[in-house]
Amino acid sequence: MDFIGLIPSFGNFFYSVVAFIVALSVIVAVHEYGHYIVGRWSGIHADVFSLGFGPVIYSRIDKRGTRWQVAALPFGGYVKFAGDADAASVEAADVSTLSAAEKRRTMTGAPLWARAATVAAGPGFNFVFSILIFTAVMLGRGVATDPLTAETVMPLPYAVQQVEAGDTLLAIDGRPTPPLAQLDSYIADLPLQPEMEYTVSRDGAERVVRGPHPYPPLVNGVTLQSAAMDAGLQTGDVILSVDGDPIFAFDQLPARVAAAEGGTLSMEIWRMEDGTGTTRTVEMSPRRVDLPRAEGGFETRWLIGISGGLFFTPQTETPGLFDAVGSAAGQTWYIAKSSVSGLYHMAVGAISSCGLQGPIGIAQTSGAAASQGGLTFIWFIAVLSTAVGLLNLFPIPVLDGGHLVFYAYEAIAGKPPSEGALRIFMIIGLSLLGTLMLFALTNDLFCP
Repeated sequence: MDFIGLIPSFGNFFYSVVAFIVALSVIVAVHEYGHYIVGRWSGIHADVFSLGFGPVIYSRIDKRGTRWQVAALPFGGYVKFAGDADAASVEAADVSTLSAAEKRRTMTGAPLWARAATVAAGPGFNFVFSILIFTAVMLGRGVATDPLTAETVMPLPYAVQQVEAGDTLLAIDGRPTPPLAQLDSYIADLPLQPEMEYTVSRDGAERVVRGPHPYPPLVNGVTLQSAAMDAGLQTGDVILSVDGDPIFAFDQLPARVAAAEGGTLSMEIWRMEDGTGTTRTVEMSPRRVDLPRAEGGFETRWLIGISGGLFFTPQTETPGLFDAVGSAAGQTWYIAKSSVSGLYHMAVGAISSCGLQGPIGIAQTSGAAASQGGLTFIWFIAVLSTAVGLLNLFPIPVLDGGHLVFYAYEAIAGKPPSEGALRIFMIIGLSLLGTLMLFALTNDLFCP
């Protein structure tokens, strides 16, 4: 056996595990802190706040009597409230000997509204955390602003490139440029040709210059765990040809990728390295991906996992705080809505169930996100935080959503479910959750 050859694979595995632990620890800490702080505000005392399970590595007790600890198994965490017999809040301790004031500080003796708020706060904090990250990214990146102005021009392997940074694009091929919201449809209607005429405003004067197609086959982004990522494509790469046929526009790629139907594609790639353009040939096989449609439902397409865009970076401006928060909330809602829709379509067999990842798949994606840089990794954490918050709201006993269902029953019936019924529901919930995790793990091992 070639043990030396295993070192890179082991390194990638270790990197993925570390990235997964970091991402999960951050998300769990946010989730559990939501439970803790709202419980505290609601008058419920927390005995233990634990990041991780198993043997305790570090702990301290704060002035309120809560033990804060880090445990050896960093794959989760919990808050154990007063009145809970265990960390999962599945069983209640005997509080019959406590005074009324002492009972009020327990999870069992607190009013229904306090218990419900404390349980709902975990997923709620996950969603708020996602919104905060998306907001910060949008404020940091800015948003493209009208009129369409080139802030920076990407290096391209084309002889004709006369558009310069600072140019305001007034027209392309003699057609006035529209507002940015209509740019995609506008460019789709332009003639498909390698060189185009640009009317620009430069230094206060209007002039006509030439340049490449507005959307050249330029890689503006690489999807995590995609064929393109596995082949080593990077942001800034330019695809020169597919199976020997030259291409000059990004719109020429989808048909070529779809026609391959999963077969191997050979692509010539141009990349700027150390100030010099170099070419290389890579091979990749498109993968079938189920994509959510704007009108609802999913469509199945063959993809290599890249996104395109303009050959220049548009000038941006910092959005208003309320606009950024609104867009971030919309992004979080879209992730949650698409996730629920995806699970439904998997359940009815409309799309492949391979879209459901288990711990191995999530760890691999964590490592891939971290390898793309800090911003991509932070964005991934926000997406995963939304997914964790959503999962915990599912009406499955042992999850937060299951507890909220019990509290809803208590609000309607005037009393909580019996201990016998709770035990049965908890067994059912654990079975469902275990089956789901086993299914996801099977996907990790056997799905392409």
